[in-house]
Amino acid sequence: MVNNRLLDKVQLRSKLLKTRRAMSVEEWRGKSDRIASHLQSSPPFTQAKTILAYSSFRQEPDLSLLFAESKQWGLPRVAGKSLVWHRWKAGEPLLTGAYGIFEPDANSPILEAQEVDLILVPAVACDRSGYRLGYGGGFYDRLLTAPEWSSKFTIGIAFDFACLPELPIDEWDRRLNGVCTETGLIMTQ
Repeated sequence: MVNNRLLDKVQLRSKLLKTRRAMSVEEWRGKSDRIASHLQSSPPFTQAKTILAYSSFRQEPDLSLLFAESKQWGLPRVAGKSLVWHRWKAGEPLLTGAYGIFEPDANSPILEAQEVDLILVPAVACDRSGYRLGYGGGFYDRLLTAPEWSSKFTIGIAFDFACLPELPIDEWDRRLNGVCTETGLIMTQ
């Protein structure tokens, strides 16, 4: 028997990714810049010293405007079924890693959980309760349920069309503390 919740997630993911790919470069850039602006003025961001982010892939919201901020940044590298976080500064080269995503070099310094104040989590979609729909690989689900990471402040990053009233959720899904779109930051817990 097919799991209807899984099928719902697969269909929803496909529909939302298609909508995202249909955006013009100008629309994508403008919405990404507004997301970055909302984050820059938010207390979780302004109070954080070390922030985990991501390198935009497949027209995800681009957070590169934030990287000029005087923060310690971390970007992920895929290692097997896990994400390893590396220190990164704007302008440092990134390599094409697993899944075609730009990642820091494996030899760059690693960031440990106790150093991190905020995690900006990429999402295909989020809901107004703080649940996230990812790409289906479970990388962030595993990260956010690990004891050393589970108490970190998290903000899901999505475009407004992908911020839905409710998402199908499973027992391993963890609520994020907030969701940021081009229309603003919604605190969920």
